[in-house]
Amino acid sequence: MMKVAKKDVIRLHYIGKIKETGEIFDTTYEDVAKEAGIYSEKGIYGPVPIAVGAGHVIKGLDEALEGLEVGKKYTIELPPEKAFGKRDPKLIKTFTIGQFRRQGIYPFPGLDVEIETESGKKLKGRVMSVSSGRVRVDFNHPYAGKTVVYEVEILEKIDDPIEKVKALIELRIPRIDFEKVQIEVGENDVKIDFGEQTIDPRTLVLGEILLESDLKFLGYEKIEFKPSVEELLKPPEAKVEEELEEEAKEEVKAETEEKAEEIKEEAEETTETVKEETTKEEKIEEQEEKPEESEEESKASQDRE
Repeated sequence: MMKVAKKDVIRLHYIGKIKETGEIFDTTYEDVAKEAGIYSEKGIYGPVPIAVGAGHVIKGLDEALEGLEVGKKYTIELPPEKAFGKRDPKLIKTFTIGQFRRQGIYPFPGLDVEIETESGKKLKGRVMSVSSGRVRVDFNHPYAGKTVVYEVEILEKIDDPIEKVKALIELRIPRIDFEKVQIEVGENDVKIDFGEQTIDPRTLVLGEILLESDLKFLGYEKIEFKPSVEELLKPPEAKVEEELEEEAKEEVKAETEEKAEEIKEEAEETTETVKEETTKEEKIEEQEEKPEESEEESKASQDRE
């Protein structure tokens, strides 16, 4: 019997419903999403990997997973405070209709809107009513104040360190090309080289930021990415300049190596020439010494006679 504990990396399937109405608002099953009318072509369906306790699912579900058994199915009921929160009357705001029309928006009840506050913060809400030139907008979560029910199936617990990292990459950057990814896992460190990916660099930046948080949650102290966030955020002109500098360095290096080779060849040729000249001089000296020896021998012969 294998139970789930905090910081475990697991894969699970789930269906999230509103208890009062039975409305399905989230699921990992593609067929269920289509039947419920919440299917998205951009969505990723199938068992989802999460790190238990890292906040990858809503708080109440995250807490409820601890102690459950791998391979079993469960039905988990969460009160509003453990799900999407209680409704807050202070989050219902009133605006003039002119504030919307100046932005090209013609409000009507049920319209989802995004309002930018004076501080620059953007809030998503839903229009409740439009009357007498006033628009009431509810900025509470659509399921705030609702009791939710999750049908959960825990498929596996991942123990291998490399596979854990891969699972978290899958969660944060689902469209990554794993064939180009290289992962190294030490006792306290993780190195990830994403290689040449075709996804939007901004997607990779966000993925790396979230992934670093996940890996630190698991206990890793040093996380290195290649390319790094800093490299990905560099403007195109800076990258071009770096590439040009690198090319210039390579050219200088090639020229230096070529010059060194030429000097080496010249040195070798000079050495050979010196050797040849030395050999010639030695031969000349030998030839000059031989006649002298013959003359001395002749004199010695005459004396003997």
